[in-house]
Amino acid sequence: MNSDTEDRYIDVGDDLRLHVAISGSGSPVVLLHGFTGSTATWEPLRAALDQTHKVIAVDFPGHGLSTAPTDHRRYALDRFADDLATILTQLSIKHVALFGYSMGGRAALRFALAHGDRMKALILESTSPGITDAARRAERVESDKELADSIERDGIESFVERWEAIPLWRSQASLHDDARTRLRSQRLRNQTTGLANSLRAAGAGNDLPVLDRLNEIGAPTLLIAGALDATYVEHARTMEKSLPDCGTVIVPDAGHAVHLERPDEFAAAISDFLQRPAPG
Repeated sequence: MNSDTEDRYIDVGDDLRLHVAISGSGSPVVLLHGFTGSTATWEPLRAALDQTHKVIAVDFPGHGLSTAPTDHRRYALDRFADDLATILTQLSIKHVALFGYSMGGRAALRFALAHGDRMKALILESTSPGITDAARRAERVESDKELADSIERDGIESFVERWEAIPLWRSQASLHDDARTRLRSQRLRNQTTGLANSLRAAGAGNDLPVLDRLNEIGAPTLLIAGALDATYVEHARTMEKSLPDCGTVIVPDAGHAVHLERPDEFAAAISDFLQRPAPG
């Protein structure tokens, strides 16, 4: 972590304390990581944004340095959206640009819909608006439940080995060994109960779809996806049709984690978007 980063621990109720890492100065930008991630995910991006923005990264419940409630319902993304509003209020921040990756992108959508008056801009990387088909959603709930149970049964190391072998990460084979080692170390630092309960309450099956509500989001929006991640390129193309003020960047030679696989192109896309003049 950058030595200039301030770590805060904010109580948001129900025995949940969320870790918040703050650095830089300027217009505030909030960063939300994906499943198995943490605030450490954003160290390269933070370096690119710190000079012009106040960067606020938050660990989801059960991830990083946040606490891990035993009640899985506390991990629901609509609850987290309200928790994020509480964090911003405690930090005396009224309006933000909000960025979310994967699970963090779904949480960002929840926040934008519930707290739209606090939004200056929205950035979504590799984000789904939810599974609209009820049968597919039920299948995902069951598969996430099975995975959650296996985390608690077999432990974090067995889970991480299984998780890193799924096809979604195939494009990361080109990463340097040290990058893969740092990523694995970050995943292993998460909490068994936290990851399991995240799947049970914040998995894509349990998170109801919001595609039919995207027209309610008035904030300027940027969608980012890797060209090698066909499923999420399709999600981006679908969402851009419903978002009132939206642009899309498809990054060549990148998969699901564009920020990791093509960090320079990724940071440039976000910086260019945030420097856009505000409407009016």
